[in-house]
Order: sequence, then C-alpha cells, then structure tokens
Amino acid sequence: MPKFVVTLLLPDAFDEDFIALIPRHRAFINQLIEENVIDSYAISADRTRGWVTINGLNEATVRAVIEQFPLYRFLRSIEVDELFVFDSVASRFPRISLN
Repeated sequence: MPKFVVTLLLPDAFDEDFIALIPRHRAFINQLIEENVIDSYAISADRTRGWVTINGLNEATVRAVIEQFPLYRFLRSIEVDELFVFDSVASRFPRISLN
C-alpha cells in the first residue's frame, strides 16, 4: 500500500476550543496507529508544524483520514506527499542478541 507524509501547519496560538480537543485528537491518533493507518506522528518542539506518515490507497484517501482529525478545522495548511522510500528502525527486524 502506498505511504504518504502529511505536513500540518498548526495555528499560531491555541485557544480554549483547540486545547479542549487535544485529548480526543490524541485518542484518535492512537487508534489509527493501532489500526496501522498511521505509521508515525510528530509535532515540532515549537508546536507550529506536524508530520504524519499515513498508509492509504491514494491522496484522496489520506486527505479523508486527515479531515477526520478532531483538530482538523484548526489546521492552517495541509500538504500531502506520496513517498518513494520510507525506512525506519521500526520497519526493520529486531537486532539479534546472543545473550
């Protein structure tokens, strides 16, 4: 299945409505990780950008997932890029220990 990286631009300031949705948003992200829809989810230290690696049939499918995010209405920008290569420690076999 194709893999996409989604770049999210977060709002400049987080109001009470935004903050109130964070627990619901995190629960949804965790659910998608458990379902292998999301491979990785990261937010920058300055909380201005986020990156999500998503498995999907095409860009439209990925956008449909993003549109379900509880914080979707607060996102200022969304970029979706299909990946050619995605390599990570998590996708490799565990190291063998002879102990």
